[in-house]
Order: sequence, then C-alpha cells, then structure tokens
Amino acid sequence: MRQTTATVLAIEPVAFGRNPDSARTNAFMRDPGGRRPEDLQASALRESRELAETLDREGVEVLVYRDSADAPSPDAIFPNNWVSFHEDGRAILYPMEPPNRRPERRLEILDWLARHRRFRLTQVVDLSPHESEGRFLEGTGSMVFDRPGRTVYASASPRTTRSLLDEYGQRFGLSVVAFHAHDAEGVPVYHTNVVLALGKEVAVLCDGAVRDPSERRTLLESLEGGGREVVALTMEQLYAFAGNMLALENREGEDLLVMSERAFCSLAPDQLRRLEKHARLVRSPIPTIEEFGGGSVRCMLAEVFLPRA
Repeated sequence: MRQTTATVLAIEPVAFGRNPDSARTNAFMRDPGGRRPEDLQASALRESRELAETLDREGVEVLVYRDSADAPSPDAIFPNNWVSFHEDGRAILYPMEPPNRRPERRLEILDWLARHRRFRLTQVVDLSPHESEGRFLEGTGSMVFDRPGRTVYASASPRTTRSLLDEYGQRFGLSVVAFHAHDAEGVPVYHTNVVLALGKEVAVLCDGAVRDPSERRTLLESLEGGGREVVALTMEQLYAFAGNMLALENREGEDLLVMSERAFCSLAPDQLRRLEKHARLVRSPIPTIEEFGGGSVRCMLAEVFLPRA
C-alpha cells in the first residue's frame, strides 16, 4: 500500500469566505472585518490557482473541479474533509460537524472522476448518516494515515468522535492511535492534520500540543517504530500551519513535501535540512485561505489513490 500519490483533487472556490459554522470549532480562523466578500473570493481563487499551477510544474496531476454556483460553500476549497479515495477503488464520504458544509459531498464529482478522468470506482461508502447521531469524522482532516503500516492517527475534537474513529478502524482493518491536542489557549485543535503530517520516512509533529505525557510517548513510539524521523514543531509553527504539510510524489516518483509559504518561512534551518533529507520541499503562498479559511495546503488537496479504469 502506497503512502503517497502523484494525483490530487482540488476544488476551485466560487464563494470563499469565513464560515461561521466552521468558526465555532476552528480557532485558527480570523475575522475578515471590513473586507468585502468578493475580494476574499478573488484572492482565494488566485491563491488556489497558483497552488495548482505550482504542483503541475512539479509533476503532480491536479484534478480541478469548480464549486457549484447553485449551492456554494465558503469551505468548499477543503475537499479532504468530506471524501477520501483508496487504492481498491473505494471512495469514502464522511460526516462533518459544520452543517453548512454537508452539501459539499457531491456525487457528481465522483461521477466526473469515473466518467471523464477515467478512474475506477468500485464502491462508495457513505458514513454521513452518523451526523444525525452527532458523530463526526472529517476525513483526512480528522485522520492522518500511515497507509503501509495500516495505522490511523487522530486527535479527539468536536469534529472527531472517538467512538466513530474506533468503528472506522475496526471496519477497515486499521490500528488506531488516538490522542488529544490543544493549542496555546488550551482549546482542542480542530483537526489532526494541523498537528501531524506523515511522509514515507518522516513525521512532522507539534509534540507540545499533546500535553498528556503518556499519550505523547505512545504517539512518538508509534511514529518512530514505523521507521520515521520525527521533526518536532513549536507552537508558533503550529499557528503558521507548518503541521499542515502533505507528502506527495511526482510523475517520476520523486518525493515531495508540499506546504504554504508561511509554513516554510516558519521553519528553522535545521528543520529544513532534516525535511530535505526525505523529500523536495514545495511551497506556495495562500495567506487569504489560511487566515480566513483556517486551513492550509494539506486541507486543500484530497489525495487520489484510485486505480485507472
């Protein structure tokens, strides 16, 4: 089973903005104040296109699908929360905590991938009915996968329900390493992928966010036991979204670590050297998306592991 892919899905926004439903549990979002909605949208669109162009130049296949103008979502730019695509042809749809994000689960996108991009979809697993029970698991935001090790890492939060996480692990044959992560104010970090990123041989972790010594020890032992060098982040780097990297590969099989310009600039020279031992670093500026959407590069990209038809 592969840890990385050279293909990602990105959703081009039509109504980007600060989502009040998401803001209840995402402490990383800033209030845009007097900025006009159309200016936020224009900036986010420009940043998302620049990221897609950067990845394309690096040899990554970026499948860009435009958000629906009929039912637009301010958070549609973050597709990894509602869907994941797997090597056996499965697409899994996830239950999301913010009510106004739930229409982002659009089956026409899956149909587009199958009919027009020639991917083979063997099964669609829909976990969204758990929303009616108040149970949530927001895709690869809530879960960070060690795919070859068949392990999933997840920090508990209002968007990641522990009982559903355990059921997910049992259903798909995955070991679960669960923990709690908090920001500097003691607020649970809304998504695991803000705290932790995994490449083939490297893990990027804000270990200081995991305050319980036993949980932190178990987490580090699992990461290091999987053969990964752990690069520790500071709390300041957490706020700069340095934990929200995504490990990819390009068409030639070269390993890449993709991050925002802000995340890259927050890293110390020694951290950069350690990361560069494992992958080439790719960065793109997305300040509007980070500040007012409360997410970064990893959130914007849904990995596509589906086989070709």
